[in-house]
Amino acid sequence: MKPIIALVGRPNVGKSTLFNRLTRSRDAIVVDVPGVTRDRHYGEGRLGGRPYFVIDTGGLEPDAKEGIFVEMARQTEQAIAEADAVVFITDARSGLAPADRVIAERLRRLQKHVWIAANKCEGMAHETATGEFHELALGAPAAISAAHGEGVRELLEALLEKFPEPAEAEAYEKDDHPRVAIVGRPNVGKSTLVNALVGEERVIAFGEPGTTRDPIEVPFERGGRRYTLIDTAGLRKRGRGGAEVERFSIVKTLQAIEAANVAVLVLDALEGVSDQDAHVAGFILERERAVVIAVNKWDAAGPDTRARMKSELAWKLGFLGFAELHFISARDGKGLPALMRSVDAAYASAMAKLSTPRLTRTLIAAVARQAPPRKGYSRPKLRYAHQGGSNPPRIIIHGNSLDHVSDAYRRYLEGVFRRTFDLTGTPLAIEFRTGRNPYAARRSRD
Repeated sequence: MKPIIALVGRPNVGKSTLFNRLTRSRDAIVVDVPGVTRDRHYGEGRLGGRPYFVIDTGGLEPDAKEGIFVEMARQTEQAIAEADAVVFITDARSGLAPADRVIAERLRRLQKHVWIAANKCEGMAHETATGEFHELALGAPAAISAAHGEGVRELLEALLEKFPEPAEAEAYEKDDHPRVAIVGRPNVGKSTLVNALVGEERVIAFGEPGTTRDPIEVPFERGGRRYTLIDTAGLRKRGRGGAEVERFSIVKTLQAIEAANVAVLVLDALEGVSDQDAHVAGFILERERAVVIAVNKWDAAGPDTRARMKSELAWKLGFLGFAELHFISARDGKGLPALMRSVDAAYASAMAKLSTPRLTRTLIAAVARQAPPRKGYSRPKLRYAHQGGSNPPRIIIHGNSLDHVSDAYRRYLEGVFRRTFDLTGTPLAIEFRTGRNPYAARRSRD
């Protein structure tokens, strides 16, 4: 089994910087502001032939009594419970803090491997940087610089020595399974939906917009099938992400949509479809991702609110007409099985393999039923079709004079292909390629 390493410490000591270093990624937001990381954030890394998991956590504030820091502490405690080893990160430049002593006292009670790392040691004598942290009685502190990589490999080698070498069958590889991004504007219930699907309080669901800041990947199984859920920060209109952290969150959310196979667009039934919702839907469509629409808090909506919501869905999100629509209650778990069936269908459609003979037969039958309109003296001739890619499916049609195919006829063909191949929940890209006319040069000379 791959060892699981939890990174803990008080806020702003460099946990997310070390997480990015260990996973060789930029998955965790790194800004010089305490409390940016709030949920547990998982990643995978490898040192030579040794794979491992890393959990980034929010800063521990031992004196916090209420609010978001209490929720962050609960997430950190859960990460420690899941981990095989804990790296307690301190700040060598600010020195030993009272909060460090409280955290160390908690960690000494655990039956786990604990390493202490004095971070931000670049340019410092290691003995000077780590001296006062011996007081914490957690073994010899390692002097590291997460930002520059100094001492990180040595710390990781010492940590992994405590665990057996992985069997060859447990080689590091990524399974093909649906990656599902949960997206929407702030405070519509995205984190509550993730927790309801997973069956535990996996991410913080707090009654304050903007609780989730960086995308959180949550692997889980449902009905014997593996998934990865990606809980994302709420997307606002352009120009509304004034703070540096929020601008990073928007970028990370867009990256999460691009990295996903399916996006679940979560709406709030009580507030209706806002311009922000349409804006988020536009982001999904621009990146050509399969999508399922989930209208949350449906149980709390009265008859008039429900009727208004259905009307707004039709005229504000009509451009997502290919998406399946579900009315759910994430808090009570209602409607979730049907929602996940639509996610499966959207994923299958997005990744579908379409055979060239069947595509061509479907094209010929569609043209026989309704030929493309004539443009001037010529009529477009559609000869054959083949698949040019997936996620989303891309159909390439070859023929002559295809520059003159109208948008209306393109939509007609899209509908025919969708019905024939049962493509639901995914965009469908159709590309026309006109063959070269061998007599064009001779005609221009004449």
